[in-house]
Amino acid sequence: MLKVSGLNQYYGESHILRDVSFEVERNACACVMGRNGVGKTTLLKCLMGLLPARGGRTLFAGEDITRLPPGERARRGLGYVPQGRQIFPLLTVRENLEIGLPARRDRSRRIPSFIYEFFPLLREMANRRGGDLSGGQQQQLAIGRALALDPSFLILDEPTEGIQPNIVQDIAQTIRRLGRDMGLTVMLVEQKVPFARNLADKFMIMDRGSLVRDGRMSELDNGTIRDFLSV
Repeated sequence: MLKVSGLNQYYGESHILRDVSFEVERNACACVMGRNGVGKTTLLKCLMGLLPARGGRTLFAGEDITRLPPGERARRGLGYVPQGRQIFPLLTVRENLEIGLPARRDRSRRIPSFIYEFFPLLREMANRRGGDLSGGQQQQLAIGRALALDPSFLILDEPTEGIQPNIVQDIAQTIRRLGRDMGLTVMLVEQKVPFARNLADKFMIMDRGSLVRDGRMSELDNGTIRDFLSV
């Protein structure tokens, strides 16, 4: 469904992404892993068009989207939950959910009802400001906001960051349901190995801007974890 070939990116003279190539199949859940500063977030921003790639090619559902701006990628079915959630703290929950609706392919201005089925809390708190929510509640809102655009492929950047442990399992269950019940393909960045093992079908490990290991999650061994993931 998503195929990336020879992706390169720079910050000034620093070579951040180095010929990154991979493929994520439809209905899979792929997890990008690696230590801090290896280029994981930069990769996701390039996939969404928030950073223009300096080289390489990105195909989504068979279409070359390498030069498309973020809004056009969203209309084609790419959803994005950024690191740190980045909700609008002074807007209400409802307004946060509505803000991306113009990018929907069908141009609907209605918040999809299934979002409230997945996250009943968002209906209860619809008139509360986003900044008044807890970290876990804000993460639900950030995921709901991405889902409001009706994506077929959901990208999440460290969805468990800053979330209390009892909510982490709820987040995992939600992501699993999105794949099982809605047929979404999911790609996430995650540093918590148990969380990734519990959720993803495939792992991709980055180091110094390059993709250095990948495979089925069942093949992620302790030696690889020690070499590329342990602090």
